[in-house]
Amino acid sequence: MRKLTKKWQMFLYAIGGMGVNMLNLMVNSYLCSALIASGFNPNVIQYQTFLGRDLVIAAVWAVFGVIAKIIDGVIDVPMASFTDNLKTRFGRRRPALIIGLVPMILAYVLFTLVTPNPQGATLLNTIFYGVTLCVFYSFYTLTMVTYYATFTEIVDTQEERNFMSNVKSVCDIVYFILGYVVVRMLLNGLNVRPVAMIVLPIVLTMLIPLLLIREDSTKDGVITRDGEETSVSVNLFKSIAYTFKNKDYILWMIVYSFMTFGVQLFLSGINEYFSVAGMNMMFVMMAAFAPVPFTLLIYNRLTRKFGFGFSYRYTLVIFAVGMAAMFAVSYFPAGTLKTILAIVTGLISSFGIGAMFSVAYSVPSQLAAEEEKRTGISNAAMYFAVQGLFAGVASGIGGQAVLTMMKTNNVVKYMTLVCAIAVLVAFVLSFMLPKSVTLMGKKDSEQN
Repeated sequence: MRKLTKKWQMFLYAIGGMGVNMLNLMVNSYLCSALIASGFNPNVIQYQTFLGRDLVIAAVWAVFGVIAKIIDGVIDVPMASFTDNLKTRFGRRRPALIIGLVPMILAYVLFTLVTPNPQGATLLNTIFYGVTLCVFYSFYTLTMVTYYATFTEIVDTQEERNFMSNVKSVCDIVYFILGYVVVRMLLNGLNVRPVAMIVLPIVLTMLIPLLLIREDSTKDGVITRDGEETSVSVNLFKSIAYTFKNKDYILWMIVYSFMTFGVQLFLSGINEYFSVAGMNMMFVMMAAFAPVPFTLLIYNRLTRKFGFGFSYRYTLVIFAVGMAAMFAVSYFPAGTLKTILAIVTGLISSFGIGAMFSVAYSVPSQLAAEEEKRTGISNAAMYFAVQGLFAGVASGIGGQAVLTMMKTNNVVKYMTLVCAIAVLVAFVLSFMLPKSVTLMGKKDSEQN
């Protein structure tokens, strides 16, 4: 793959995944929630649910939710092998992006607009939405695991990967602001279905990587650059073996899973949480997301000075404090003081949020690049696939099973406390990470 050499190209490239991630946010935080009216404040049901009533059987839907999330993780592995080994005269990454993008968009439209039985909660509705959700996650996975794999291949150095990862993290915050502030404003007067369709065109940002990727033919199973062989792809089982043999990476996955559980529980249940916690969601989320570009500068400075381990633990502690403070403020009586304190909890959380997204791109892409240098094996997508497997299980447990249990038992108010505990577990486990990971990014030990 031809490398990007200009910062503006890298900047644009890092924007590419924002639209696809936006659709995923809509599915996780709004469309799945819109199927069950229980847990919402009665004043918002007409806007934040499809038809103002339960459309799925809660217990069966919870099982489907976990299965869909696990499929989202498990299917990462064969999808990664597919994109790593795709043999076409156009290369492997651009065709894989197109193959993933089209069915994903179709599944999103079906999930949003179609209800087989609008009269109430039926097994037919539950199966339809469950299957459609699985299709969406499957092709979302192919699209994004292919895109993330190119972070290893389309630039040369760790510094460039960190730059793209940070830009991608800021883009994550942009679509979170769109999702949790702008969409939330729209839901004050529009139903979730037309709002979801208004959001759909943002997916066209994926055209940016489709235009910037330049690959030679991979028909012979050899990855070349400017006509010269650079590395080879390997089959599914060898690729899995190479990935799981990387002990540094597996230790990172354990830590990452607990962090993901806490973060995804918060993001998946954010709509329900603010409807019962007596806080203004728009104010708090603006406070949490708007300062992220600035907080990323602090994170990057700490990384250059002390290494990844120190800066990562700093972000985990800050986020846990923000979540715990948010839980405490939810018990304050309504009024100006509560609003101010709620905004403060969002500001505290902002010092962890951006970096927690950035590590999902920077760490696996760097470890994959180092592995390719050592072995000559090009399987970058598999690193993101295995990360997706761990994250899928953690997200399914947190964002589906635990959240559904909290909703049906009317204890959503405790959600941020559970998030804080999970992230603190990740903090403790982070001390298991080896020096090769904890010193990553430190200026006097940086390796390209």
